[in-house]
Amino acid sequence: MDQLPIFYDAEKSNCGRLWDSDNAWLSPCALPYIAIAPASLAVLIAIHHLLRPILHRWRPTWTLPFISEDEHQELPVEGPKYRSLQWTIVLLGFSTIGFAAELSGCLSDRFNIFDIACVASWATITGLIAVKRPRSCSIPLLAYFCLSFAVETSWLVQNNASPKFKAIAHYAAALAALVNGIVILLMPFRTSSAPIFEISAVGQTPSSDFRSPEDNLRLWQFLSASWMGPLISIGRKRQLHEGDVWQLGFEFQHHRLHEKFRRLKGSVLMRTLRANGLDVLIISTIAVVQMLCEFSTPVLLQQLLKSMQDPTKPKRVPLTYAFLSLILRFVAAQSQVLNLWYGRRCYERSRGEMVMMVYEKALSRKNILGAHEKARQNLLDEENHDTNGNMTANGPDIPSNKPSFWRRFIKGNSKSKQVKAKEAASLGKIFNLLRGDVYDVAQRYWEVDSLIDKPLGLVIAVILVWTLFGPSCFLGILSVFAAQVANAVVTKVLLRYERVKRAATDVRLQITSQFVEAIRHLRWYGWQNHRLQQVMDARQNELNLRIITGLWGIMISFINTFASGIFPVLALYSYTVLAGHELRIDIIFPALQLFSMLEVRLREIPSLITTLINASIALGRIEDFMAEPDKENSFADNLDEHIPFHLDSCTYAWPGKLTPVLKEISMTIPQGLTVISGKVGAGKTALLQSLLGELDQFGGSSRIPNEMVGYCAQTPWLQSMSIRDNILFSSPYDEQRYKKTLEACALLPDLSQFKHGDLTFIGENGIGLSGGQKARVALARAVYSASRVLLLDDPLSALDHNTAEFVTRKCLAGPLLQNRTVVLVTHRVTLVRDIARQIIDIADGRATIYDKSAIASSANLTGTGIIIPEESSNEMEETTDSDQQASAVPDKFIEEEHRAEWGVKARVYWTYIKAGKYRWWFSLVTVLAVYRFTAVGQSWFLKEWGEAYNRTSLNLHEFLAWGKPPTGGASIASASYVDTHFMSRNPFARLSPPSDDVRPWLWAFFCIVTFQAITLLVSQALMLVIVYCAGKTLFRKVITRVSHATFRFFDVTPVGRLMNRLTSDIGVVDGNISSQFQEIAFQAITWISSILVIATATPTFLAFSLILTVIFVLVFLRFLPTSQSLRRLEMVSLTPLLSNFGELLHGLTTVRAFRAEERFQNRVISVVDQFQGMDHFYWSLQAWLTYRFESLSALSTFCLTVLALYTNTSPGLVAFVLIAANSFVQSTHGLCKQYGQLQMDFVSVERVDELLHIEEESPGTIEPPAAWPTYGSDVVFENATIRYAPHLDPSLKDITLRIPGGSTTAIIGRTGSGKSTLAVSLLSVIRPESGRILIDNIDIAHANTQVLRTRVTFVAQDPVLFPGSIRLNLDPTSEFSDQQCAEVLERLCGRHAWKLETHIEAGGKNLSQGQRQLIALTRAVLRRSAVVILDEATASIDHETSLEIQQIVREELEMSTVITIAHRVEAVKDAEYFIELDQGRVLREGRVGDL
Repeated sequence: MDQLPIFYDAEKSNCGRLWDSDNAWLSPCALPYIAIAPASLAVLIAIHHLLRPILHRWRPTWTLPFISEDEHQELPVEGPKYRSLQWTIVLLGFSTIGFAAELSGCLSDRFNIFDIACVASWATITGLIAVKRPRSCSIPLLAYFCLSFAVETSWLVQNNASPKFKAIAHYAAALAALVNGIVILLMPFRTSSAPIFEISAVGQTPSSDFRSPEDNLRLWQFLSASWMGPLISIGRKRQLHEGDVWQLGFEFQHHRLHEKFRRLKGSVLMRTLRANGLDVLIISTIAVVQMLCEFSTPVLLQQLLKSMQDPTKPKRVPLTYAFLSLILRFVAAQSQVLNLWYGRRCYERSRGEMVMMVYEKALSRKNILGAHEKARQNLLDEENHDTNGNMTANGPDIPSNKPSFWRRFIKGNSKSKQVKAKEAASLGKIFNLLRGDVYDVAQRYWEVDSLIDKPLGLVIAVILVWTLFGPSCFLGILSVFAAQVANAVVTKVLLRYERVKRAATDVRLQITSQFVEAIRHLRWYGWQNHRLQQVMDARQNELNLRIITGLWGIMISFINTFASGIFPVLALYSYTVLAGHELRIDIIFPALQLFSMLEVRLREIPSLITTLINASIALGRIEDFMAEPDKENSFADNLDEHIPFHLDSCTYAWPGKLTPVLKEISMTIPQGLTVISGKVGAGKTALLQSLLGELDQFGGSSRIPNEMVGYCAQTPWLQSMSIRDNILFSSPYDEQRYKKTLEACALLPDLSQFKHGDLTFIGENGIGLSGGQKARVALARAVYSASRVLLLDDPLSALDHNTAEFVTRKCLAGPLLQNRTVVLVTHRVTLVRDIARQIIDIADGRATIYDKSAIASSANLTGTGIIIPEESSNEMEETTDSDQQASAVPDKFIEEEHRAEWGVKARVYWTYIKAGKYRWWFSLVTVLAVYRFTAVGQSWFLKEWGEAYNRTSLNLHEFLAWGKPPTGGASIASASYVDTHFMSRNPFARLSPPSDDVRPWLWAFFCIVTFQAITLLVSQALMLVIVYCAGKTLFRKVITRVSHATFRFFDVTPVGRLMNRLTSDIGVVDGNISSQFQEIAFQAITWISSILVIATATPTFLAFSLILTVIFVLVFLRFLPTSQSLRRLEMVSLTPLLSNFGELLHGLTTVRAFRAEERFQNRVISVVDQFQGMDHFYWSLQAWLTYRFESLSALSTFCLTVLALYTNTSPGLVAFVLIAANSFVQSTHGLCKQYGQLQMDFVSVERVDELLHIEEESPGTIEPPAAWPTYGSDVVFENATIRYAPHLDPSLKDITLRIPGGSTTAIIGRTGSGKSTLAVSLLSVIRPESGRILIDNIDIAHANTQVLRTRVTFVAQDPVLFPGSIRLNLDPTSEFSDQQCAEVLERLCGRHAWKLETHIEAGGKNLSQGQRQLIALTRAVLRRSAVVILDEATASIDHETSLEIQQIVREELEMSTVITIAHRVEAVKDAEYFIELDQGRVLREGRVGDL
């Protein structure tokens, strides 16, 4: 029972064995059997070649390559087919030599099975080569030649006394097999007929103009990853840029992958399995090979130690076992490279497939806001909705405390699942799907080898332990099963909390996203600290749940660690006490390795279970998202081109809602201009949405054209690109039509102000344009399009009267819109009344239609606001502007994302360590040192135990002092001397000999493993504390810093970039980055302890160990710079993906109206290719390092073994030192890899740390009095010059003016004149570089900014609303009572029947633009600040309501100083004073009566 099953003793049988373990070589009887292997392979290759057409039809589709170049015939074929015929000739020549050699050897002597098998196999292979003429490398042929070389070599070693001629023949055959193997290694993978013009040659300078060299490699280049050499060379010289990195290889590019993947049917799991089945099979096979190599190690160690115990055996025997270990380590190293490449291919492709799947779903799904009311009604079977059909979106369900814990645990959470209605995925959830859930699922495909290795390896380890100990290990096996039963219970609890944690992460991401998007508005009102607290509360909830899940995970880990420690205790107890066996050295140390393998698998199975649970939850969340309803395509083809729209008694509701927003709509929209008018919130936008097919239709019939529609949204949606690209929107550039469009939309004067004209980059969501410019660019996009139908949602509201009149005349009534159907929503009906074919008045969700005759005969149409006070075209010029005005347009509004260079700075590490608290780090390192000391002590203890059976009592005084070995030179004496040295210094010598009483040794072993389990438990608990502290501290500091950054930072930093750092990078901080630190600390402690053990036991090892360390470090330093560059490029290239998703969701209606889904999808495909490429080549670089490190480790272990064999030490000490040496090699290897991984992960910490150093806004040095500013106090500008950034031209130049206190002052002027700059300067958003701005005699540049913004109210044209009640939106800080809020709400918004509890979706998506402006005005009236600034605050409100609202505002704010920026006459006609700006200067000012 103490011999591992692969080997048999020589005495047992002469021919019943294949391996002679005593002589460490094949038995003579084995050769005929071994020769069958290459012969069988040759037959299989031949059968496959003959039956390939038949077998191909029977082959399951999942075993075929999912994507291959052979399927795409559009690729041109180049080059003659004979260009690689040279390889065929060489192969055929040496195969003929091998065949001739075998045949001649066979004829020179009597026939035997061995000779016949060799001749037949060589004949078959030679014939196949002649027929197939292989021009690319063939893996089956390589396998054959490797097997053939091994067989020939075995014969030569085994038959030294054979005839000379036959020996020469076998030498020739071996040489032929070796040369052919080398030739195949040198042959290219790619077939000679495939094109190579797009592929970078190996050794060529890398460039993004070419595909990766992987598409045209030779086999040895692929196996050694040497093709990465040129990229490594560049990375060592300088920082890599995007242009330095190749394109992805053909099989990795996502355009073809997505096209094929989207055609697959079934669940997400089945689709990804079908797409990646071949890779899964390959990885599983490689995993089995790796596992066999790993489990061969203790088998060979046992034989090595056993052979050393017999001093009569030659050293060739242990050297043979050491050499076999070397070969297996080389095979394992090569397997790791292959596993990494195929695993990454499986991971990257499945991740890309799912990312594109989620994106495609986002393009097609309904725009459902909040909970799906239909689903809720089906679940609850009751109607308890409010009048607007809104539902409050609550956070995740956290387990309540209704029944007892165990009862809830047993029953599960099924009831809550049945009741809870699913909500449509928010932007935060989609970000989490992309950066969390998709990764979790794809990661499992990369770790398929773990799914094979851990469970199967556990079984094999148990079997080998059983073979070693026999039934004695039965008690240990029972402990393992008991541990897994306990784990099942704990895992069920962990699963529940993991789901809750995911939901909490969704909530935190959503709140963070809303906070970042609304940060400007929050700071204008001084509400940022209150909203920041909400973000921190969500973060705290997430961290609390992370602690809970972490504790359950630690529980699982402790159970497994303790079980893995108890297993050997019980096994050794049974083996020594119950069975009465002695514990020999050749038993205990192989057993120790098996126990270690068992322990590692038991320890990793919990994390495997946890990751599978996470993947299951993630898969469910992705499935939920994919199951969301798609937009219904109710379009009709072949409609009358003169009447594209026809609705008959149609009733519509917002998607997912039950309450109709439009009722019994019957209308026909003919060619020409149709105007839609009505009061704010009446349903005008809803009507346009219904014409686009975006609403749910409950009744009636409709005919809507299935074609591209030129849509202009009420809130202009623009992309972060040039003005021209926004207008063209991927349409072909027609210069004449384009110029006419610019002229018709009044954009030529604006473009003339820009340095780069229409090529000016306008930034995220058009931040570089004024409100009027945004509206006209969006209008120009619709007008320029080739669509015959235009739906324009109030584009005139942001324009001054002159510009609006010009656009009406040149555009709406101009030649560009002739013979097109135009539906225009507007409140400025008088401008378009004369050119409209019909006017549709919307009131209470119903439509009243006035045809042209009714318009002409009616002097006043009720509710349409057609007749308004006459507006003079020269009353004022356009008065549109924005925060970032156009008079000084920089070259780029968005700065390039910063990338640090070279290594991560020490400051970044200390930032993280400090965030985790020094005391916890010190405690962790101490505990890890104790753990490592205990592990070394355990190995030494087992050595002592094994040798104690044969130990004789020695008088230590007979030996000289340490360092002077005894004379005599006998190896045994030397070994005894070394042993005695260690005996005299360890406490185990005091234990009674195990042959007398083994129980003390068992108790000591039990104490050691229990102490190890406890120290590991403590270290993991400390790690959890560090993760919690670091995650909490860094996030709090970062989000606080961002919330107080300068406004310029938000001008030049896209939201997507910020969200990338607050999602992806914070996710890395929350993830395993602390465990990397823990691993490095442990590896460093292991390295130091191993060096000490080696230096003490065998000083010869020390010099070799230090040389080895230097080699490891040199290889690692070659790898590190390039890996850092690639990691940073990957993180930077991820930003556009998140930005594109954010852009898409905000402009989804526009994208679908223009039928631009495919264009957006192609754009995202290129972005995914970009960031996946950086990731792919980073891991290819890891394969390069892995191959060299693993090969070097294998060679190092072999050399250390040889040194041990020739230093004449005892087998026990050799085993002990070999374990220490192996730990040294692994820790050196591990330190380099972990440090590299830490550097990579710390790129995320570095990016987070960069946010800690962004410029903060000065908080001000003057604390104003409590009553400041007083009502009636003046606002004074004294020679104020203001610019947004030092490199930009001034926006306001030497402004001097006085705004009388208590007055209403109108600010007018053309676009870019500086109106909004003047307005936001009163909030100290930008401060004068010279001069002063005084409010109530205090220079606001030095006043406390928080006090200033809470006491000065600014109402923007496009207000931001938050998810929650109206009460929350009016007064987030609860400064006013419910009664005050209700009174003001009733006063301004009484006609809408809103209550304080009425729910508002994120961004106010369930309200119209005009309704949002009403909420913003209600805020201003509620605050009643001494200074109120209104920037186009009523632009989207109908004329009648606007007059009422302005009257109320004047009454409520009669004591305030009101500064109004507006385009419509009624908004400023009652002002007392006016100020007209032009090009940043005061053109004129005075009383309105003097205008």
